[in-house]
Amino acid sequence: RLAQLPLLHAKLEEGLQENHLVDLYREIELPLARVLAVMERRGVAVDVGELRAISEEFGERIDRLAELIYSQAGMEFNINSPKQLGEVLFDRLGLPVLKETKTGPSTSAEVLEQLAEEHEIAGLVMDYRQLVKLKSTYLDTLEPLVHPTTGRIHTSFHQRVTATGRLSSVNPNLQNIPVRTADGRRIRRAFVAGDPDYVLLAADYSQIELRVLAHMSQDPAWLEAFRAGADIHARTAAEVFGLKMEEVTPALRSAAKAINFGIVYGISSFGLSKGTGLPVQEAQAYIDRYFEKYTGVKEYLDRTVEEAREHGYVTTLFNRRRYLPDIRSRRWALRSFAERAAMNAPIQGSAADIIKKAMIAVEQRIAASKLRAEMLLQVHDELVFEVHMEDLLEAAHLIKETMEGIVTLDVPLLVEVQSGRNWGDVVPVFGEKQQ
Repeated sequence: RLAQLPLLHAKLEEGLQENHLVDLYREIELPLARVLAVMERRGVAVDVGELRAISEEFGERIDRLAELIYSQAGMEFNINSPKQLGEVLFDRLGLPVLKETKTGPSTSAEVLEQLAEEHEIAGLVMDYRQLVKLKSTYLDTLEPLVHPTTGRIHTSFHQRVTATGRLSSVNPNLQNIPVRTADGRRIRRAFVAGDPDYVLLAADYSQIELRVLAHMSQDPAWLEAFRAGADIHARTAAEVFGLKMEEVTPALRSAAKAINFGIVYGISSFGLSKGTGLPVQEAQAYIDRYFEKYTGVKEYLDRTVEEAREHGYVTTLFNRRRYLPDIRSRRWALRSFAERAAMNAPIQGSAADIIKKAMIAVEQRIAASKLRAEMLLQVHDELVFEVHMEDLLEAAHLIKETMEGIVTLDVPLLVEVQSGRNWGDVVPVFGEKQQ
């Protein structure tokens, strides 16, 4: 069998050449494998005492919420049972059935969110579920994964799992700890610098997918906004609604932010409505006005879908392919999903490739600089390092400069750098954090 390896190598090499993937393999994926191996070996330190304290705190809050739910229901029941919860909500309390499933009335998060406007118990159940999930998924599973010798968690990074080229993380998955909620950020506080003289440094690409979209679409308004350093979401709201920047309300900026990020994923009027609370018709009108204003974005997305239909795949800036066999399907659901993937994959995949290139370059530059700094984690658009306090400013400058200069796009890349004793309490190293 070993004698067949040279033949297999030749065949695979031929395939890489034919599909113009040699550079992607040799300049990104192969050197990255070595970087990831080193990161896995380093691991990230965990404060087990803090982990236990958070778990105990969440446990007490879960118990208090359960008592409040029982009080509202007038009885005790298994809150984790959709059947029993449905009986309490719809039979005992008489709340309206908004959605049916094969097994009875739905008690999904979407349904509970709507029911919360009519009865306090629905909101309490949502809070209860969120805490139970955080406790069971992270707090109760992280401690057993702390290595007895190193006192660190050594996650495993996979290069070939996602369809878009993003890295994934397992045992444990450190890439899906919620960061948008206070409770999610609370869990991040258990991840710490492993030495009293060190801090954690988090370097995060700001709006990288939107910047990649501006570059790939060549939309004049987007290019000008990013080059000017404008607040892209407020700028979008102002241009779509015909307002001055100072007239943009937080609600309008929030809606613009939802559609800006949603565009990357082929957002629908229903999706925008769900995410912003706008009526579906109003959400559709917003999308229509958006594409009237940003014709370059609309033309790029349409062109990308057409190219996917023609070739059966889409590519990133670095020629990574995503094959889309359902792009010509007669089934609407399959075809629609493939069309959304065609819009998203080149953008998300290009961003993933840029971050991978940055990881390779940062690792090389830190090694050459002799700075006391080590890269520990990659969480999509964010890289996490452990840095000696005396080297913090120099390391932050080196990391930011390397990440922002790793590729030349038609808009600037921006990296925000924060540091702290733990991952949850990081503060900006250079001035204010941008939105």
